[in-house]
Amino acid sequence: MAIDRMQAQRFELKYLISEETALQVRDFVSCHLDLDEYGVAKPHLSYDVHSLYLDSDTLRTYWDTINGNRNRFKLRIRFYSTDPSVPVYFEIKRRVNNCIMKQRGGVKGSAMPLLLQGYLPEPDHLVSYTPKALVALQNFSRLMHMIQAKPKVHIAYLREAYANEPGTVRVTMDREVRAQPNLTGVISTEMTNPHYSFKPWVILELKFTDRFPNWFGDLVRHFNIMQRGAAKYCASIQAIGAGPLKSPFPVVPEEEVQYTE
Repeated sequence: MAIDRMQAQRFELKYLISEETALQVRDFVSCHLDLDEYGVAKPHLSYDVHSLYLDSDTLRTYWDTINGNRNRFKLRIRFYSTDPSVPVYFEIKRRVNNCIMKQRGGVKGSAMPLLLQGYLPEPDHLVSYTPKALVALQNFSRLMHMIQAKPKVHIAYLREAYANEPGTVRVTMDREVRAQPNLTGVISTEMTNPHYSFKPWVILELKFTDRFPNWFGDLVRHFNIMQRGAAKYCASIQAIGAGPLKSPFPVVPEEEVQYTE
């Protein structure tokens, strides 16, 4: 079984870079980290990542991000295939001040519709039972009920990833970020009319759990890149628009909007 590279608690720094710079960053990072096993022998050394984001009808989590609320969360279901034997992951991504914290539980494909309908998670729903995974599912269910979240948007992209063996440092480059509405909760790896965000840029993310690696600073200085927000969910909502999501946007004065990650 492949190693789970998810960092439960970490710091993230994001940058938008050109494809030309991304190829140079690849060579730089390869001197320090190993290529993620999922990217080996793949085009662009990348694998497909799919996420189904849940939100309220008023897009509560979207507006929490846009308005820069310090303690906020997102609810998503991450999947890599529609094969029933491949697990899907119910994930909570929280931001507390500058720290990113994640909880997730791997769920059998057959259990996903039940959980989306509001059924409480049970140990049998898990691919591999652990108390930590069950607590993650319980928290997901609680937050989903709290804001009355429903499936809203399917987001996909190609991810090129590098990590060290302890899993304390990770670098990812995401390309071809695309999205389309999904109000049914039926997952698919295909999109009929995707809306693209961030083209032609590549999203570079530097992730670490403890101390900022010195070579991260060398990378930033060498390529002369500037940190900025790059929230895929928010950019996808803006690309799709409110109409297809059946959620009217409240009127917010432009001077009050803060574009933060």
